[in-house]
Amino acid sequence: MKVAHIGLLVSDLDRAAAFYEQILGLQRAARPQLNFDGIWYALDDGQQIHLMLLDNPYAACDKPVHGGRDHHIALHTDEFDGIRQRLDAAGIACTMSKSGRIALFCRDPDGNTLELIPAA
Repeated sequence: MKVAHIGLLVSDLDRAAAFYEQILGLQRAARPQLNFDGIWYALDDGQQIHLMLLDNPYAACDKPVHGGRDHHIALHTDEFDGIRQRLDAAGIACTMSKSGRIALFCRDPDGNTLELIPAA
């Protein structure tokens, strides 16, 4: 089994797109016509991230400071150092893994947590 896609709720597509494209460097993928707005991003091996412009029932929930203690998706990246520099330049808070591994946790503009791991 492998992940087909990961769906994340967002409240502003332009703001989310700026993060996923300018900070993470993702490329948009074709998106089917659906009854809600969204943006699809292509990952390796046909996997995708789906940003869905829908009401978030968890928006008012408190989140831990460290994203590794929250729901999150983990992505291997060949651009670990570049992404970290772009996060820092944009003033986006991030924390390193508390396990001692080389892994970086950050949140997108809607509070969705991403774990970034250098590709092996």
